[in-house]
Amino acid sequence: MASSKEYLDYILEQLSGLEDITYRTMMGEYIIYYKGRIIGGIYDDRFLVKPVKPAVAMMPDAEYELPYECAKEMLLVDNTDDREFLKDLLDAMYPELPAPKSKKPKKKK
Repeated sequence: MASSKEYLDYILEQLSGLEDITYRTMMGEYIIYYKGRIIGGIYDDRFLVKPVKPAVAMMPDAEYELPYECAKEMLLVDNTDDREFLKDLLDAMYPELPAPKSKKPKKKK
C-alpha cells in the first residue's frame, strides 16, 4: 500500500517549524530529509525514523517496524500531533545522521 499525499502533507505541516525539511518520492512512499540528511520517511501512512541513539532515548517505548520488506527496522513515531516533540526529535537526531554522500562526477571515456 502506498502512502497518501494527504498524510505526507500532514507530516510536513507538523514539521513546518523546522527549516530545510524536504522529501523525495520513492516507489509510492516518501523519504524525509532534514538539512540534507535522511531522517526517515513515510511508509504505508506511518512516520518512521532511523533508530539513532537520541531517537531511541526520546521514544523508549516506540515500536520498531519495517518500512518495507527486507529493510532495516525503523522507529514508529506515534506522537505526530506534538509539533514541539517532533522539532526536538529531529534536532536531537540530526548530529547522529550520516552526511549525504558526495556525488562524484562521472569520468569521460
